[in-house]
Amino acid sequence: MDYPSRPTWVEIDLSALKHNLQQAVSFCSATQRILAVVKADAYGHGAVPVARALQSFGIDDFAVATLEEALELREAGITAGILVFGGCFPGQEGAFLQHNLIPTLLDLETALRLNTEAVRQKTQLKVHLKVDSGMGRVGFLPQQLQDSLPQLCQLDGLVIEGFMSHLACADELHSTVTIDQQREFRRMLQQLREAGIDPREIHLNNSAGLSGWECPECTLSRPGIMLYGGLPGPEFSDKLDLRPVMHLRSRIAQLRQLPAGSGISYGHCYHAHSDMLVAVLPIGYADGYNRLFSNCGQGILHGKKIPVIGRVCMDWIMLDVSGVSNVAVGDCVSLLGTADDLTITGDDWAAQLDTISYEVFCRIGGRVPRRYIS
Repeated sequence: MDYPSRPTWVEIDLSALKHNLQQAVSFCSATQRILAVVKADAYGHGAVPVARALQSFGIDDFAVATLEEALELREAGITAGILVFGGCFPGQEGAFLQHNLIPTLLDLETALRLNTEAVRQKTQLKVHLKVDSGMGRVGFLPQQLQDSLPQLCQLDGLVIEGFMSHLACADELHSTVTIDQQREFRRMLQQLREAGIDPREIHLNNSAGLSGWECPECTLSRPGIMLYGGLPGPEFSDKLDLRPVMHLRSRIAQLRQLPAGSGISYGHCYHAHSDMLVAVLPIGYADGYNRLFSNCGQGILHGKKIPVIGRVCMDWIMLDVSGVSNVAVGDCVSLLGTADDLTITGDDWAAQLDTISYEVFCRIGGRVPRRYIS
């Protein structure tokens, strides 16, 4: 592109990513490694640049949700191990073998399909077997695992290298659900071993599990949201020292001096209570700045937090800058992240929107360019 882009962008702070990774590593035992979760475009941060950075920090294992996400990493030259959480859909078997990817086994039917293709190609495919220890989502249920073990033991084209499950309530530090899931997970692992399958890799813990619960038998831990500066839950604010990785910024496109009583934006749901200086930014809900921030969002400008006024539009938002000195067109306003020693976190957004920081980060749209800084 030989012309300037719209002055709205995201900065991805790779030094903060490294700091957060070090936080995750600090919770691992000497026998545990990090399986870095970079699914959903690394939670909106950019899977390829983030994976490359994590590799430079010493990470050799990655996890994504889909085959397409895994292929994006392979096409970018990332040769590390890649586990695909979402399994293998019919017709994808050859791609997993061709690109040396690790599928998650969610059911016996998938195992049979993958085995057939591996045997046809006279090779073996590494897989991780997932059990449902209480999440109620995907994976072998206890009875399904027991019924499937005789056939799983006969699949010469597969090497069941990993055994995994997922915690439903690990973000609730006093939940008995996690204790029950850990117990069931260990029981099913023992069942697998008694059948003659002894997986080398064992993993259960996500960010909440890693930083809030112990799993001494695990060889891998799967941090996701904590890598990107999001808390696994409110109870973790005193346990984790995380730094924002994503910083959403935009420059003032226009300054408008509006008289008292002026209606602002669609529906005139806001009226100027006095003569007001209004800054207009070229960003809106099409970029992931949620429409629910109408009349309640904030930005950071010249060391002050300033309010969003009027309805958030598809491509524009307005902010009251009447109380800020020396404001000019082109000044940078930070809507997410840190500026001038002030911070608006993904968790702050999530609290306002009644959601979680995972969704906040993932919703920052693709038309907002990412810039990577260290």
